[in-house]
Amino acid sequence: MSCGYLPPGDQKLVQIVNTALADSVRRSGKWLACKPGCSQCCVGVFAINQLDAARLRNGMAIVEARDPELAARIRTRARDVVARRSSTYPGDPDTGILSESEDMYDAWNAFANDEPCPALHPENGTCELYEFRPVICRTFGPPVMDEEENDLAVCDLCFNGATDEETAECEMHPDPENLQGTLLKELESTTGAKGETIIAWVLAR
Repeated sequence: MSCGYLPPGDQKLVQIVNTALADSVRRSGKWLACKPGCSQCCVGVFAINQLDAARLRNGMAIVEARDPELAARIRTRARDVVARRSSTYPGDPDTGILSESEDMYDAWNAFANDEPCPALHPENGTCELYEFRPVICRTFGPPVMDEEENDLAVCDLCFNGATDEETAECEMHPDPENLQGTLLKELESTTGAKGETIIAWVLAR
């Protein structure tokens, strides 16, 4: 897999999100259950944008150069997912782009909810592309504002027994200046790549 275009500011975005995560983890203390091997959030598909997809592709190219056998194992798992799930894919199974049609809403909600991420090590439950993971993977666990629900979204395993006030004190602000939105527009205008996809379709190619 060859490297593709990734906006130069992506590394800055990653640093901002990682710093916000570290700060929230420090404030969360005992309320945060996340640790290596805890992989509940790695089971079930979720949408990623083209910036995340480009980061994953470039990451796979780096892994392939470092450890071709590891890259082959990840790609094999991804291709297995694509082969098994193409017939019910809620979008274009050839490109991997998810449909934005309201008619596909139910199909998306029912799609592959028990499917482990192909980047997940099947035995020890750790991410084998951790350095290159999507932004959503970097923000899952700590309290993050869900704009649609106007509420703090928290992993089911975290903040058990915490009050609303204790949860709010640990809120993570992953990208306060919306750098991700700016970089995504730059990527789209440069490459023409648009639409959301899922990790398996990115890694299978």
